[in-house]
Amino acid sequence: MALSSMTGFARTEGVHEGVRWVWEVRSVNGKGLDLRLRLPSGFESLEAPLRTLAQNALKRGSLQASLQVRTDAAQSELAVNEAALAQVLGLMKSIGETVAVAPPRAEAILALRGVLETRETGDEAAREATLAALKQGFEQTLESLVAARKEEGARLAALTASIFDEIEALVLQASGEADGQVDAIRDRLAKTLADLGGPDLVAEDRIAQEIVLLAAKADVREELDRLRIHLNAGRDLLKSDNAVGRKLDFLVQEFHREANTLCSKSADAALTASGLELKGRIDQLREQVQNIE
Repeated sequence: MALSSMTGFARTEGVHEGVRWVWEVRSVNGKGLDLRLRLPSGFESLEAPLRTLAQNALKRGSLQASLQVRTDAAQSELAVNEAALAQVLGLMKSIGETVAVAPPRAEAILALRGVLETRETGDEAAREATLAALKQGFEQTLESLVAARKEEGARLAALTASIFDEIEALVLQASGEADGQVDAIRDRLAKTLADLGGPDLVAEDRIAQEIVLLAAKADVREELDRLRIHLNAGRDLLKSDNAVGRKLDFLVQEFHREANTLCSKSADAALTASGLELKGRIDQLREQVQNIE
């Protein structure tokens, strides 16, 4: 079985030419693949290639990836972002035209995010090499995340398979109980007639027709057959090497539909109890399936 979970965590550290970095990636359940990146200022150009790497490695899950970068003092210098500074000064001037405010202090302006930034002192080739190293570090982190998700996926596969076995046992139990549906209907109809004054109130052939009609409505063989088909389909999906979470989620909906119909058709207390227990196992199945990629 090669299922993968959508939950996992990975962390990778590295250093390149005086630049130390740490990648952390967390993954949780998601309907599709959603990657949220937190990159330091000056590394925005990494976003597009990192998203491509994530799309190639994963199919589903909500990911949060953060990069921490520390540059040695000899490799960097403080510099003012002229564009950000001009924007801040322009806003302050606009505010000063409508509200009386004291002139801002220089250290307060420099403390604003984006005005003062750290820049590498190396040439463009060195910067490109650093970006390549960071990209490779992210790829390594993704590999660790995939491994963690596969490890969790193996646990989910075993648990899901055991729930399938429990559902199969309940379907077999319900099949035996369904054989007593006709007798239960006959006994219930006889009791109703007795309460009304006795079986002589209705012709015997009319009673037989009513029993046949009610038995047809209470026939759950089709629902039980479909449940067996869904079990076979689910077990086949567990053996797949592809991302099957969506298919399993859809299959659980079909399980629920058949179990609900079985309970609504039941004319026997034991069969109803089995149907309710079956619905409980299907709810457990849903909880596990929602974690599968």
